[in-house]
Amino acid sequence: MLKRYTNLVTLLFLSSSLVFTSCSSKEEKIVEVEKKTNIIFILADDLGYGDLGFLGQQYIETPNIDRLAKEGMFFTNHYSGATVCAPSRSSFLTGLHTGHTPIRGNREVQPEGQYPMPDSIPSIASVMQSAGYKTGAFGKWGLGFVGTTGDPNNQGFGEFYGYNCQRYAHRYYPAHLWHNSDKIVLEGNGWVEKAVYAPDVIQKETISFLEKNKDNPFFLFMPIVMPHAELAAPEDEIIQKYRAKFGDEKPHPAGKGTEYGPDLNILAYQSHPTPHAAFAAMVERMDVYVGEVLAKLEELGLAENTLIVFASDNGAHQEGGADPDFFDSNGPYRGHKRDLYEGGVRTPMIAWWPGKIKAGSQSDHISAFWDLLPTFADVAGAKAPDAIDGISFLPSLLAQTEQKEHDFLYWEFHEQGGKQAVRQGKWKAVKLQVFGSKDPVIELYDLSVDIGEQNNIASENPEKVKELEALMNSSHTANPVFGLLPSERK
Repeated sequence: MLKRYTNLVTLLFLSSSLVFTSCSSKEEKIVEVEKKTNIIFILADDLGYGDLGFLGQQYIETPNIDRLAKEGMFFTNHYSGATVCAPSRSSFLTGLHTGHTPIRGNREVQPEGQYPMPDSIPSIASVMQSAGYKTGAFGKWGLGFVGTTGDPNNQGFGEFYGYNCQRYAHRYYPAHLWHNSDKIVLEGNGWVEKAVYAPDVIQKETISFLEKNKDNPFFLFMPIVMPHAELAAPEDEIIQKYRAKFGDEKPHPAGKGTEYGPDLNILAYQSHPTPHAAFAAMVERMDVYVGEVLAKLEELGLAENTLIVFASDNGAHQEGGADPDFFDSNGPYRGHKRDLYEGGVRTPMIAWWPGKIKAGSQSDHISAFWDLLPTFADVAGAKAPDAIDGISFLPSLLAQTEQKEHDFLYWEFHEQGGKQAVRQGKWKAVKLQVFGSKDPVIELYDLSVDIGEQNNIASENPEKVKELEALMNSSHTANPVFGLLPSERK
Protein backbone atom coordinates (compact mmCIF):
# COMPACT_ATOMS: atom_id res chain seq x y z
CA MET A 1 0.00 0.00 0.00
CA LEU A 2 2.82 2.35 0.98
CA LYS A 3 4.69 1.44 -2.17
CA ARG A 4 1.62 2.20 -4.32
CA TYR A 5 1.20 5.56 -2.53
CA THR A 6 4.87 6.42 -3.06
CA ASN A 7 4.64 5.56 -6.73
CA LEU A 8 1.51 7.71 -7.05
CA VAL A 9 3.20 10.70 -5.41
CA THR A 10 6.24 10.24 -7.64
CA LEU A 11 4.01 10.08 -10.71
CA LEU A 12 2.13 13.21 -9.68
CA PHE A 13 5.42 15.04 -9.02
CA LEU A 14 6.81 14.04 -12.38
CA SER A 15 3.59 15.04 -14.08
CA SER A 16 3.61 18.44 -12.35
CA SER A 17 7.23 18.94 -13.26
CA LEU A 18 6.45 18.19 -16.88
CA VAL A 19 3.56 20.63 -16.85
CA PHE A 20 5.70 23.25 -15.13
CA THR A 21 8.56 22.67 -17.54
CA SER A 22 6.17 22.77 -20.46
CA CYS A 23 4.62 26.01 -19.23
CA SER A 24 8.06 27.52 -18.59
CA SER A 25 9.13 26.63 -22.12
CA LYS A 26 5.98 28.20 -23.52
CA GLU A 27 6.52 31.31 -21.42
CA GLU A 28 10.11 31.56 -22.62
CA LYS A 29 8.95 31.24 -26.21
CA ILE A 30 6.30 33.91 -25.66
CA VAL A 31 8.86 36.23 -24.11
CA GLU A 32 11.20 35.59 -27.03
CA VAL A 33 8.47 36.29 -29.59
CA GLU A 34 7.27 39.42 -27.79
CA LYS A 35 10.72 40.88 -27.20
CA LYS A 36 10.78 44.31 -28.79
CA THR A 37 13.18 45.06 -31.60
CA ASN A 38 15.92 47.57 -30.82
CA ILE A 39 16.14 50.44 -33.30
CA ILE A 40 19.19 52.52 -34.21
CA PHE A 41 19.06 55.46 -36.61
CA ILE A 42 22.53 56.54 -37.73
CA LEU A 43 22.49 59.96 -39.37
CA ALA A 44 25.55 61.24 -41.22
CA ASP A 45 25.95 65.01 -41.60
CA ASP A 46 26.28 66.37 -45.16
CA LEU A 47 27.30 63.00 -46.61
CA GLY A 48 26.81 62.90 -50.37
CA TYR A 49 25.14 60.10 -52.29
CA GLY A 50 28.43 59.14 -53.92
CA ASP A 51 30.61 59.23 -50.80
CA LEU A 52 30.12 55.53 -49.99
CA GLY A 53 32.09 52.62 -51.38
CA PHE A 54 29.17 50.44 -52.41
CA LEU A 55 27.79 53.35 -54.47
CA GLY A 56 30.97 53.77 -56.44
CA GLN A 57 33.25 55.95 -54.29
CA GLN A 58 36.76 55.52 -55.67
CA TYR A 59 38.87 57.13 -52.94
CA ILE A 60 37.25 56.64 -49.53
CA GLU A 61 36.98 53.29 -47.78
CA THR A 62 33.66 52.59 -46.03
CA PRO A 63 33.70 48.82 -45.34
CA ASN A 64 31.26 48.85 -42.44
CA ILE A 65 28.57 50.88 -44.17
CA ASP A 66 29.13 48.75 -47.27
CA ARG A 67 28.55 45.73 -45.03
CA LEU A 68 25.18 47.17 -43.94
CA ALA A 69 24.20 47.38 -47.61
CA LYS A 70 25.52 43.91 -48.40
CA GLU A 71 23.62 42.35 -45.51
CA GLY A 72 20.59 44.62 -45.67
CA MET A 73 18.39 46.65 -48.01
CA PHE A 74 19.35 49.75 -49.99
CA PHE A 75 16.61 52.26 -50.79
CA THR A 76 17.26 53.80 -54.20
CA ASN A 77 14.55 56.49 -53.91
CA HIS A 78 15.00 57.87 -50.41
CA TYR A 79 15.00 61.56 -49.49
CA SER A 80 16.08 63.61 -46.50
CA GLY A 81 13.66 65.85 -44.67
CA ALA A 82 15.25 69.04 -45.98
CA THR A 83 18.39 70.35 -47.60
CA VAL A 84 19.96 71.67 -44.35
CA CYS A 85 20.40 70.29 -40.85
CA ALA A 86 17.72 71.51 -38.43
CA PRO A 87 14.59 71.19 -40.60
CA SER A 88 15.75 67.80 -41.84
CA ARG A 89 15.97 66.57 -38.25
CA SER A 90 12.67 68.22 -37.37
CA SER A 91 11.02 66.31 -40.21
CA PHE A 92 12.44 63.02 -38.95
CA LEU A 93 11.41 63.65 -35.35
CA THR A 94 7.83 64.75 -36.11
CA GLY A 95 6.90 62.68 -39.17
CA LEU A 96 5.99 65.95 -40.92
CA HIS A 97 7.42 67.35 -44.15
CA THR A 98 8.87 70.86 -44.23
CA GLY A 99 5.56 72.42 -45.18
CA HIS A 100 4.17 71.27 -41.82
CA THR A 101 7.07 70.56 -39.45
CA PRO A 102 7.72 73.39 -36.96
CA ILE A 103 11.45 73.92 -37.64
CA ARG A 104 12.05 74.98 -41.24
CA GLY A 105 15.47 76.57 -41.10
CA ASN A 106 18.71 76.92 -39.13
CA ARG A 107 17.56 79.85 -37.00
CA GLU A 108 20.12 80.68 -34.35
CA VAL A 109 19.73 81.61 -30.68
CA GLN A 110 22.53 83.39 -28.82
CA PRO A 111 24.83 82.67 -27.16
CA GLU A 112 24.21 78.95 -27.79
CA GLY A 113 21.47 76.89 -29.41
CA GLN A 114 18.81 77.10 -32.10
CA TYR A 115 15.12 78.01 -32.22
CA PRO A 116 13.41 75.32 -30.10
CA MET A 117 11.07 72.60 -31.22
CA PRO A 118 7.70 72.95 -29.47
CA ASP A 119 6.79 70.21 -27.01
CA SER A 120 3.18 70.15 -28.24
CA ILE A 121 3.99 67.90 -31.22
CA PRO A 122 4.77 64.24 -30.46
CA SER A 123 8.29 63.22 -31.44
CA ILE A 124 9.53 59.81 -32.50
CA ALA A 125 11.39 59.57 -29.18
CA SER A 126 8.26 60.20 -27.12
CA VAL A 127 6.40 57.59 -29.20
CA MET A 128 9.18 55.08 -28.49
CA GLN A 129 9.20 55.95 -24.79
CA SER A 130 5.47 55.28 -24.61
CA ALA A 131 6.17 51.84 -26.10
CA GLY A 132 8.58 51.02 -23.27
CA TYR A 133 11.85 51.87 -25.03
CA LYS A 134 14.92 53.47 -23.48
CA THR A 135 15.79 56.42 -25.68
CA GLY A 136 19.08 58.17 -26.32
CA ALA A 137 20.52 60.73 -28.74
CA PHE A 138 24.28 61.07 -29.19
CA GLY A 139 25.81 63.60 -31.56
CA LYS A 140 24.52 66.91 -32.93
CA TRP A 141 21.11 68.20 -31.85
CA GLY A 142 20.37 71.75 -33.08
CA LEU A 143 16.67 71.87 -32.18
CA GLY A 144 16.59 73.79 -28.92
CA PHE A 145 18.90 74.72 -26.08
CA VAL A 146 19.03 73.10 -22.64
CA GLY A 147 15.91 73.89 -20.61
CA THR A 148 13.77 74.96 -23.57
CA THR A 149 10.91 72.99 -25.08
CA GLY A 150 13.39 71.81 -27.70
CA ASP A 151 15.80 70.33 -25.17
CA PRO A 152 16.26 66.67 -26.23
CA ASN A 153 15.19 65.61 -22.73
CA ASN A 154 11.90 67.45 -23.36
CA GLN A 155 11.53 65.76 -26.75
CA GLY A 156 11.43 62.21 -25.43
CA PHE A 157 15.13 61.37 -25.17
CA GLY A 158 16.03 59.94 -21.78
CA GLU A 159 19.71 60.63 -22.43
CA PHE A 160 21.52 63.11 -24.64
CA TYR A 161 25.26 63.52 -25.09
CA GLY A 162 26.94 65.78 -27.63
CA TYR A 163 26.62 69.18 -29.23
CA ASN A 164 23.37 70.85 -28.27
CA CYS A 165 24.11 73.72 -30.68
CA GLN A 166 24.81 72.98 -34.32
CA ARG A 167 26.72 76.26 -34.62
CA TYR A 168 29.17 74.98 -32.00
CA ALA A 169 29.31 71.72 -33.95
CA HIS A 170 31.14 73.64 -36.69
CA ARG A 171 34.19 72.89 -34.54
CA TYR A 172 35.59 69.42 -33.82
CA TYR A 173 37.62 70.56 -30.81
CA PRO A 174 35.02 72.51 -28.81
CA ALA A 175 35.42 73.75 -25.26
CA HIS A 176 32.47 71.70 -24.06
CA LEU A 177 29.72 69.23 -24.87
CA TRP A 178 26.44 68.54 -23.06
CA HIS A 179 25.27 65.48 -21.14
CA ASN A 180 21.60 66.23 -20.63
CA SER A 181 21.69 69.52 -18.69
CA ASP A 182 25.30 69.11 -17.54
CA LYS A 183 28.05 70.97 -19.37
CA ILE A 184 30.97 68.62 -19.98
CA VAL A 185 34.20 70.61 -20.24
CA LEU A 186 36.75 69.08 -22.62
CA GLU A 187 39.99 69.72 -20.81
CA GLY A 188 42.74 71.03 -23.05
CA ASN A 189 40.45 72.51 -25.72
CA GLY A 190 38.90 75.77 -24.53
CA TRP A 191 38.44 76.93 -28.16
CA VAL A 192 42.20 77.48 -28.16
CA GLU A 193 44.03 74.16 -28.23
CA LYS A 194 43.10 70.90 -29.99
CA ALA A 195 43.52 68.21 -27.37
CA VAL A 196 40.20 66.31 -27.44
CA TYR A 197 38.43 65.28 -30.65
CA ALA A 198 34.78 65.62 -29.66
CA PRO A 199 33.27 62.95 -31.97
CA ASP A 200 35.46 60.29 -30.32
CA VAL A 201 34.13 61.31 -26.90
CA ILE A 202 30.54 61.14 -28.17
CA GLN A 203 31.18 57.72 -29.72
CA LYS A 204 32.44 56.37 -26.40
CA GLU A 205 29.20 57.48 -24.73
CA THR A 206 27.17 55.94 -27.55
CA ILE A 207 28.76 52.55 -26.93
CA SER A 208 28.14 53.01 -23.20
CA PHE A 209 24.42 53.53 -23.91
CA LEU A 210 24.32 50.19 -25.70
CA GLU A 211 26.02 48.46 -22.79
CA LYS A 212 23.73 50.06 -20.19
CA ASN A 213 20.60 49.09 -22.10
CA LYS A 214 21.50 45.61 -23.31
CA ASP A 215 18.60 44.17 -21.30
CA ASN A 216 16.08 46.85 -22.36
CA PRO A 217 14.50 47.61 -25.71
CA PHE A 218 16.16 50.80 -26.89
CA PHE A 219 15.86 53.48 -29.54
CA LEU A 220 19.23 55.04 -30.30
CA PHE A 221 19.53 58.18 -32.46
CA MET A 222 23.11 58.75 -33.67
CA PRO A 223 23.33 62.14 -35.44
CA ILE A 224 27.07 61.88 -36.15
CA VAL A 225 28.65 65.25 -36.94
CA MET A 226 30.93 63.95 -39.74
CA PRO A 227 31.67 64.83 -42.49
CA HIS A 228 30.27 68.33 -41.93
CA ALA A 229 32.84 71.11 -42.24
CA GLU A 230 35.27 71.94 -40.71
CA LEU A 231 37.94 69.68 -42.12
CA ALA A 232 39.38 68.10 -39.00
CA ALA A 233 40.63 64.59 -38.36
CA PRO A 234 43.01 63.31 -35.67
CA GLU A 235 46.58 62.69 -36.70
CA ASP A 236 46.37 58.91 -36.86
CA GLU A 237 46.86 56.08 -39.34
CA ILE A 238 43.62 56.88 -41.18
CA ILE A 239 44.61 60.36 -42.31
CA GLN A 240 48.19 59.21 -42.96
CA LYS A 241 46.84 56.55 -45.32
CA TYR A 242 44.97 59.16 -47.34
CA ARG A 243 47.90 61.57 -47.36
CA ALA A 244 49.95 58.80 -48.91
CA LYS A 245 47.18 58.15 -51.43
CA PHE A 246 46.65 61.77 -52.50
CA GLY A 247 50.22 63.02 -52.26
CA ASP A 248 50.92 66.74 -52.23
CA GLU A 249 47.76 68.84 -51.99
CA LYS A 250 46.81 72.45 -52.33
CA PRO A 251 46.08 73.61 -48.76
CA HIS A 252 42.71 75.00 -47.76
CA PRO A 253 43.69 78.53 -46.68
CA ALA A 254 42.86 80.18 -43.39
CA GLY A 255 40.75 83.28 -43.03
CA LYS A 256 40.20 85.65 -40.14
CA GLY A 257 39.03 83.84 -37.02
CA THR A 258 39.43 80.39 -38.51
CA GLU A 259 42.31 79.12 -36.38
CA TYR A 260 41.95 77.86 -32.83
CA GLY A 261 43.16 80.53 -30.43
CA PRO A 262 42.05 83.71 -28.65
CA ASP A 263 40.53 85.20 -31.82
CA LEU A 264 38.62 82.08 -32.91
CA ASN A 265 35.25 82.60 -34.59
CA ILE A 266 33.13 79.55 -33.75
CA LEU A 267 31.14 79.90 -36.97
CA ALA A 268 34.24 79.69 -39.15
CA TYR A 269 36.26 76.65 -40.21
CA GLN A 270 39.96 76.02 -39.73
CA SER A 271 42.47 75.80 -42.53
CA HIS A 272 43.91 72.43 -43.48
CA PRO A 273 47.14 71.50 -45.29
CA THR A 274 45.66 68.34 -46.89
CA PRO A 275 41.92 68.93 -47.37
CA HIS A 276 41.17 65.84 -49.47
CA ALA A 277 42.95 63.56 -47.03
CA ALA A 278 41.11 65.18 -44.13
CA PHE A 279 37.67 64.77 -45.71
CA ALA A 280 38.33 61.15 -46.61
CA ALA A 281 39.62 60.44 -43.09
CA MET A 282 36.48 61.98 -41.58
CA VAL A 283 34.18 59.80 -43.69
CA GLU A 284 36.17 56.68 -42.87
CA ARG A 285 36.20 57.58 -39.17
CA MET A 286 32.41 57.77 -39.28
CA ASP A 287 32.47 54.33 -40.91
CA VAL A 288 34.67 53.06 -38.07
CA TYR A 289 32.01 54.26 -35.60
CA VAL A 290 29.42 52.24 -37.50
CA GLY A 291 31.70 49.20 -37.26
CA GLU A 292 32.09 49.70 -33.52
CA VAL A 293 28.31 49.72 -33.09
CA LEU A 294 27.98 46.50 -35.10
CA ALA A 295 30.74 44.86 -33.06
CA LYS A 296 29.15 45.89 -29.77
CA LEU A 297 25.73 44.56 -30.85
CA GLU A 298 27.34 41.23 -31.71
CA GLU A 299 29.28 41.14 -28.44
CA LEU A 300 26.09 41.80 -26.44
CA GLY A 301 24.07 39.26 -28.43
CA LEU A 302 21.74 41.96 -29.76
CA ALA A 303 22.51 41.90 -33.49
CA GLU A 304 19.67 39.51 -34.40
CA ASN A 305 17.13 41.73 -32.66
CA THR A 306 18.21 45.17 -33.87
CA LEU A 307 17.12 47.26 -36.84
CA ILE A 308 19.72 49.77 -38.03
CA VAL A 309 18.80 52.50 -40.51
CA PHE A 310 21.60 54.62 -41.97
CA ALA A 311 21.07 57.87 -43.94
CA SER A 312 22.38 61.42 -44.40
CA ASP A 313 20.62 64.62 -43.36
CA ASN A 314 21.07 66.27 -46.79
CA GLY A 315 23.35 66.27 -49.80
CA ALA A 316 27.07 66.98 -49.99
CA HIS A 317 28.34 70.38 -48.89
CA GLN A 318 30.93 72.76 -50.37
CA GLU A 319 32.03 74.47 -47.17
CA GLY A 320 35.28 74.69 -45.25
CA GLY A 321 37.43 73.29 -48.04
CA ALA A 322 35.26 70.27 -48.90
CA ASP A 323 35.50 69.31 -52.59
CA PRO A 324 32.47 67.26 -53.69
CA ASP A 325 33.47 67.49 -57.35
CA PHE A 326 36.81 65.79 -56.65
CA PHE A 327 35.10 62.91 -54.79
CA ASP A 328 32.06 62.83 -57.10
CA SER A 329 30.04 63.09 -53.91
CA ASN A 330 26.73 63.66 -55.67
CA GLY A 331 27.04 60.70 -58.00
CA PRO A 332 24.64 61.22 -60.92
CA TYR A 333 22.61 63.97 -59.23
CA ARG A 334 22.53 67.73 -59.67
CA GLY A 335 23.01 70.14 -56.79
CA HIS A 336 24.42 70.20 -53.28
CA LYS A 337 23.33 71.09 -49.78
CA ARG A 338 20.85 74.04 -49.90
CA ASP A 339 19.53 72.91 -53.29
CA LEU A 340 16.19 71.17 -53.77
CA TYR A 341 17.52 69.36 -56.81
CA GLU A 342 18.17 65.65 -56.26
CA GLY A 343 21.76 66.23 -55.11
CA GLY A 344 20.50 68.33 -52.20
CA VAL A 345 17.85 65.98 -50.84
CA ARG A 346 18.28 62.45 -52.22
CA THR A 347 20.42 60.49 -49.78
CA PRO A 348 21.60 56.89 -49.48
CA MET A 349 19.43 54.97 -47.00
CA ILE A 350 20.28 51.46 -45.83
CA ALA A 351 18.22 49.24 -43.53
CA TRP A 352 19.89 46.30 -41.74
CA TRP A 353 17.86 43.77 -39.76
CA PRO A 354 19.32 40.25 -39.68
CA GLY A 355 16.79 37.52 -40.27
CA LYS A 356 14.09 40.01 -41.27
CA ILE A 357 15.52 41.92 -44.24
CA LYS A 358 16.82 39.99 -47.22
CA ALA A 359 20.56 40.45 -47.54
CA GLY A 360 21.74 42.43 -50.56
CA SER A 361 18.24 43.57 -51.49
CA GLN A 362 17.09 46.88 -52.95
CA SER A 363 13.84 48.80 -52.79
CA ASP A 364 12.66 51.40 -55.30
CA HIS A 365 9.94 52.55 -52.89
CA ILE A 366 9.88 56.37 -52.77
CA SER A 367 10.36 57.41 -49.14
CA ALA A 368 11.49 60.36 -47.03
CA PHE A 369 12.51 61.25 -43.48
CA TRP A 370 8.93 61.80 -42.40
CA ASP A 371 8.32 58.09 -43.03
CA LEU A 372 10.76 57.01 -40.32
CA LEU A 373 8.45 57.83 -37.41
CA PRO A 374 5.54 55.60 -38.54
CA THR A 375 7.98 52.89 -39.65
CA PHE A 376 9.77 52.78 -36.30
CA ALA A 377 6.44 52.91 -34.49
CA ASP A 378 5.28 49.88 -36.51
CA VAL A 379 8.44 47.98 -35.64
CA ALA A 380 7.98 48.84 -31.95
CA GLY A 381 4.30 47.97 -31.90
CA ALA A 382 3.45 51.57 -30.99
CA LYS A 383 0.79 53.88 -32.37
CA ALA A 384 2.06 56.73 -34.52
CA PRO A 385 0.35 60.12 -34.22
CA ASP A 386 -2.61 60.49 -36.57
CA ALA A 387 -1.86 63.84 -38.19
CA ILE A 388 1.49 63.13 -39.83
CA ASP A 389 2.71 63.06 -43.42
CA GLY A 390 4.72 59.86 -43.10
CA ILE A 391 3.87 56.38 -44.36
CA SER A 392 5.36 53.28 -42.76
CA PHE A 393 7.67 51.40 -45.12
CA LEU A 394 7.81 48.31 -42.88
CA PRO A 395 6.16 46.25 -45.65
CA SER A 396 9.05 47.17 -47.95
CA LEU A 397 11.58 46.17 -45.30
CA LEU A 398 9.91 42.76 -45.04
CA ALA A 399 9.48 42.41 -48.83
CA GLN A 400 5.69 42.38 -48.53
CA THR A 401 3.40 43.39 -51.38
CA GLU A 402 0.95 45.72 -49.63
CA GLN A 403 3.24 48.76 -49.35
CA LYS A 404 1.30 52.04 -49.42
CA GLU A 405 2.76 54.71 -51.69
CA HIS A 406 2.97 58.49 -51.42
CA ASP A 407 0.90 60.56 -53.82
CA PHE A 408 3.79 63.04 -53.77
CA LEU A 409 6.68 64.36 -51.67
CA TYR A 410 7.10 68.04 -50.77
CA TRP A 411 9.97 70.23 -49.53
CA GLU A 412 10.45 73.92 -48.85
CA PHE A 413 13.59 75.88 -48.01
CA HIS A 414 13.65 79.33 -46.43
CA GLU A 415 17.05 80.62 -47.55
CA GLN A 416 18.42 81.91 -50.89
CA GLY A 417 15.16 83.59 -51.84
CA GLY A 418 13.01 80.63 -50.86
CA LYS A 419 12.57 77.34 -52.71
CA GLN A 420 9.88 74.69 -53.04
CA ALA A 421 9.93 71.26 -54.67
CA VAL A 422 7.52 68.42 -55.35
CA ARG A 423 8.16 64.90 -56.57
CA GLN A 424 5.14 63.03 -57.95
CA GLY A 425 6.08 59.70 -59.50
CA LYS A 426 8.52 60.44 -62.29
CA TRP A 427 7.84 64.18 -62.18
CA LYS A 428 9.94 66.66 -60.19
CA ALA A 429 9.12 70.38 -59.99
CA VAL A 430 11.46 72.95 -58.42
CA LYS A 431 10.30 76.50 -57.70
CA LEU A 432 12.93 79.21 -57.16
CA GLN A 433 12.81 82.75 -55.75
CA VAL A 434 9.60 82.02 -53.87
CA PHE A 435 10.14 84.98 -51.54
CA GLY A 436 12.21 87.27 -53.68
CA SER A 437 10.22 87.63 -56.89
CA LYS A 438 6.67 88.38 -58.05
CA ASP A 439 7.16 85.77 -60.77
CA PRO A 440 9.01 82.77 -59.30
CA VAL A 441 10.60 80.36 -61.73
CA ILE A 442 9.21 76.82 -61.89
CA GLU A 443 11.31 74.10 -63.46
CA LEU A 444 10.03 70.64 -64.39
CA TYR A 445 12.00 67.42 -64.87
CA ASP A 446 11.16 63.87 -65.86
CA LEU A 447 13.31 61.78 -63.52
CA SER A 448 12.63 58.58 -65.45
CA VAL A 449 14.83 59.85 -68.31
CA ASP A 450 16.66 62.79 -66.71
CA ILE A 451 17.89 61.80 -63.27
CA GLY A 452 20.47 64.60 -63.42
CA GLU A 453 17.75 67.27 -63.90
CA GLN A 454 19.47 68.79 -66.92
CA ASN A 455 16.48 69.24 -69.22
CA ASN A 456 13.83 71.66 -67.94
CA ILE A 457 10.60 70.69 -69.73
CA ALA A 458 8.24 73.11 -67.97
CA SER A 459 7.33 74.96 -71.18
CA GLU A 460 6.28 71.72 -72.88
CA ASN A 461 4.10 70.60 -69.96
CA PRO A 462 2.14 73.60 -68.65
CA GLU A 463 -0.69 71.51 -67.20
CA LYS A 464 1.66 69.35 -65.18
CA VAL A 465 3.47 72.48 -63.95
CA LYS A 466 0.12 73.94 -62.86
CA GLU A 467 -0.81 70.71 -61.08
CA LEU A 468 2.47 70.48 -59.19
CA GLU A 469 2.40 74.17 -58.25
CA ALA A 470 -1.04 73.59 -56.75
CA LEU A 471 0.44 70.77 -54.65
CA MET A 472 3.16 73.14 -53.46
CA ASN A 473 0.57 75.70 -52.39
CA SER A 474 -1.63 73.19 -50.60
CA SER A 475 1.32 71.54 -48.83
CA HIS A 476 2.62 74.72 -47.22
CA THR A 477 1.23 75.96 -43.91
CA ALA A 478 2.12 79.41 -42.60
CA ASN A 479 5.09 79.63 -40.26
CA PRO A 480 5.91 83.25 -39.35
CA VAL A 481 9.09 82.26 -37.49
CA PHE A 482 10.81 81.02 -40.64
CA GLY A 483 9.19 83.23 -43.27
CA LEU A 484 5.85 83.65 -44.99
CA LEU A 485 5.06 83.22 -48.65
CA PRO A 486 4.18 86.48 -50.43
CA SER A 487 0.50 85.54 -50.44
CA GLU A 488 0.55 85.21 -46.62
CA ARG A 489 2.04 88.61 -45.91
CA LYS A 490 -0.22 91.46 -44.82
